[in-house]
Amino acid sequence: MRSTANDSDEPLTPAGRLFLQPSTNQVIHCVIGVKNPIDVDSIKPLIRDSLMLQHPRFTSLMVRNHRGFEHWRRTEVDIDRHIKVIANPISATAGDDESAINDYLAELCMDTSGLSTDKPLWEVHFLIAHKCLIFRIHHALGDGISLMSMFLASCRKVEDPEAPPTIVSFDRKKSSGRNWRDWRNVWGFVVTLWFCVIFSIDFVLRCLWVRDRRTVISGGAGVEDWPRKMATAKFRLDDMKVVKKAVTNATINDVLFAIISSGLSRYLDFRGSNGLKNGIRITGLAMVNLRPQQGLQEQEYVRRAKAMIDRKKRSLEAYFSYTVGDFVMSNLGAKFACLLNYRIVCNTTFTISNVVGPQEEIMLGGNPITFLRAMNSALPHALTLNMVSYAGRADMQIQVAKDVIPDPKFLAKCFEDALLEMKDHAIAKS
Repeated sequence: MRSTANDSDEPLTPAGRLFLQPSTNQVIHCVIGVKNPIDVDSIKPLIRDSLMLQHPRFTSLMVRNHRGFEHWRRTEVDIDRHIKVIANPISATAGDDESAINDYLAELCMDTSGLSTDKPLWEVHFLIAHKCLIFRIHHALGDGISLMSMFLASCRKVEDPEAPPTIVSFDRKKSSGRNWRDWRNVWGFVVTLWFCVIFSIDFVLRCLWVRDRRTVISGGAGVEDWPRKMATAKFRLDDMKVVKKAVTNATINDVLFAIISSGLSRYLDFRGSNGLKNGIRITGLAMVNLRPQQGLQEQEYVRRAKAMIDRKKRSLEAYFSYTVGDFVMSNLGAKFACLLNYRIVCNTTFTISNVVGPQEEIMLGGNPITFLRAMNSALPHALTLNMVSYAGRADMQIQVAKDVIPDPKFLAKCFEDALLEMKDHAIAKS
């Protein structure tokens, strides 16, 4: 939407401008399953009075001035324009609610029209027959962590209807209060510096020409326009904790990456018998939160994943890549930053994100929530993984380009079986 300047307009953040570029236009889909039938009229007041609509970005239009720069402009919100109600079942061929919801999500992530700019960039879809709500929120409004916090502010605990949900990050550790005069910490500084150099060089090379070798799960330029399929892998957090305890100082994220490594190995072995023998390197892009905090073969996957992640943590690669992106956006503009981001995605194989949800069961408008899931718009990757934990469980949405990975449900089973075998080995070891 083109418009003349307004003194009250607020410029978009660099990340917001990036996510509005055609090749990196991203919408986040927050999927909420509920126990009881949905009463749309009771949900509307909750949305109207929510923290979400108290945030300026959710009550603002995205406008561009005569120079093409994007701004937020406050406007009146008509709730009815943001709500889409689908009363009938999504598909007669889908065998269950989960398959029907995933079919609908697969269509949404291919919606090239995105969200209309004649209203604030969010919508809520009610799938009445499947007891499901889908919040469609443009990535320019926020990331998964901030959006999860805003959503939970409108929820209450099932056991205590007056209490808001609680979220505990499993992987945050307190500082050990290191003394840098200790020679061991000097060595630690040298190691950190070394990893910073290595991973920064790798990042630069990825921006230029280095890319993963092609496999049966590889994507590439233009793959974001290919038809999609969805599946859901389900895990118990207790099983992940059993595996975590079997490896010293491991975290839930270490276990998650071990599951992905083992699961993809199984899938590649199934699709091509020589895929693993060639020592193929598969690179994933992991979404990292830079904000300050408010024995056996299967066990070997955890140790290898932990070692890899520890090396990443000891480097400043995440800060370096953010700084490079911010520099390019600020000095060369959104188009160059978009090109850089698109090239990195094309040179890697998959994307993974993990959002920590509430530990206990919660309800929205008095209706208990049965699951929380998330996914984003299609990327040049043929494989995108988005995991959200909730009430002792973790659901990972598996989004694939179906012409590349035709059997996402089998891939989901590979991930689920990987965790169960790791748990069995961990129990046997203990």
